[in-house]
Amino acid sequence: MSTQEFLPIKEGKVREVYDIGESLIITATDRISAFDHILKNQITQKGAILTQMSKFWFDFTKDIVPNHMLSVDVKDMPEFFQQEKFDGNSMMCKKLEMLPIECIVRGYITGSGWESYKENGTVCGITLPEGLKESDKLPEPIYTPSTKAELGLHDENISYEESVKVLEKIYGAEKGAEYAAKIKEYTIALYKKCAEYALSKGIIIADTKFEFGLDENGNVVLGDEMLTPDSSRFWPLEGYEAGKSQPSFDKQFVRDWLKANPDNEGLLPEEIVTKTVDKYKEAFELLTGKKFTR
Repeated sequence: MSTQEFLPIKEGKVREVYDIGESLIITATDRISAFDHILKNQITQKGAILTQMSKFWFDFTKDIVPNHMLSVDVKDMPEFFQQEKFDGNSMMCKKLEMLPIECIVRGYITGSGWESYKENGTVCGITLPEGLKESDKLPEPIYTPSTKAELGLHDENISYEESVKVLEKIYGAEKGAEYAAKIKEYTIALYKKCAEYALSKGIIIADTKFEFGLDENGNVVLGDEMLTPDSSRFWPLEGYEAGKSQPSFDKQFVRDWLKANPDNEGLLPEEIVTKTVDKYKEAFELLTGKKFTR
């Protein structure tokens, strides 16, 4: 009997989603995107590092909120997935009805938040104390949700009140408000626990984003990926100093190179690819205390 083949039901910039009936398989490819564009290079082992890192955090936080992870072992998956290209970078997950909100939490002021603060003292409509410097730690983490855009479009920052409206439109006043409050509360709680842990391992989590969905009983469940260098800004604690931008463990090498070479045609030099993989591995090993093996 031949093996049943599966085709992705959804392909994002970096990940592919397969429907295997009762559950989904989410594969993190070695593609890399920056500024909402997929680049031509592959970043070897990046998909496996991201998947294993998400697994670490899902295990670490299941006391706060349930998550969608069922297994990262291809032996638990249909035979089609028991091939090298899926091994280590695939996660079998519960099916969820995803909520259309990106739950962004910022613990430090940087990036677009810093640009906005310099202009008018606010980030996504939230007024912050005067006198903050670039990369300063905020007195308390702030929740700055955005709407999830279709592929190729930019996500749009919205206020918490607008996130309530978005969910009320879909789920009605009572449920919409309840889900909006829950995902905000979970986002802050997850960030606080993980940022404190990461700091003890020498990594500052400046900001990150989570995505939540509903299971078949209407419970809020954490989905997507979790606290990877693709969804977060990781800075080394060593050498951290407010008042300037920080080096990071993520795609910053890629973004910096693209900015410096605007006519790049989406192709990165090999050296930038290697540096990026090494940074991802370093973050994984610092956080988990384990050597990365696929």
